[in-house]
Amino acid sequence: MARAVTTRRKSLNTVLAWAVGLLIFFPILWTILTSFKTEAQAIASPPIFLNFNWTLENYAIVQERSDYMRFLWNSVIIAGGSTILGVIIAVPAAWAMAFVPSKRTKDILLWMLSTKMLPAVGVLYPIYLLFIRLGLLDTRGGLVVVLMLINLPIIVWMLYTYFREIPGEILEAARMDGATLKEEILYVLTPMAIPGIASTVLLNFILAWNEAFWTLNLTAVDAAPLTAFIASYSSPEGLFFAKLSAASTMAIAPILILGWFSQKQLVRGLTFGAVK
Repeated sequence: MARAVTTRRKSLNTVLAWAVGLLIFFPILWTILTSFKTEAQAIASPPIFLNFNWTLENYAIVQERSDYMRFLWNSVIIAGGSTILGVIIAVPAAWAMAFVPSKRTKDILLWMLSTKMLPAVGVLYPIYLLFIRLGLLDTRGGLVVVLMLINLPIIVWMLYTYFREIPGEILEAARMDGATLKEEILYVLTPMAIPGIASTVLLNFILAWNEAFWTLNLTAVDAAPLTAFIASYSSPEGLFFAKLSAASTMAIAPILILGWFSQKQLVRGLTFGAVK
């Protein structure tokens, strides 16, 4: 039987959930507020929260100094390209591990996961030399491949977990109806795993979007994404907190919009499912 929950308990849970949510969101909120301050107000002690003279000067200076749209377009191509390429490679791999496992499948999965424990700086030097030899330094294609390989273990693990929840009898029925391996993956497995694939795509897009180590070390000008755009405001002359906050706000705005849109779509899907 379901356990009854009192109104007081519901109210307490709601307050705690909002408190945790605001605590997590506060650094982002503080960055956004700082972007509208002058440099003097940004470093004022004690800090000024809302009682300050709001200004758009920082955004104007950032836009004059840097071509924001070029950095944004590079981030979209690099994050989107690495995610799509990773999913294309990971779907067949996860299918094989989930439905045609061997005695080494678990060992391979653990080995793939263990590669995430390797410090990135440990392989920076050979990859940097390889990029120079292949002419991939400061190119979007090179970063797409590197970020795809970095996040591939996570993509495979997530898809493998979702595929394991799909009954194998459905795929056997498709084979009996004459479906080829390609048709089985494209028309039977993939539609059933759409929620899992969507979650995997969103998570890995965000991971690729936020990647700073490789983007700062393997790019200079042409392929520099928004992470390099933000880092450019940390200069030897010091940190310009207001301008740095404006650059950071411009960089996180697309992700905030994407998160809001994804949340709206999720709520709409859950509401439709409940009504149905």
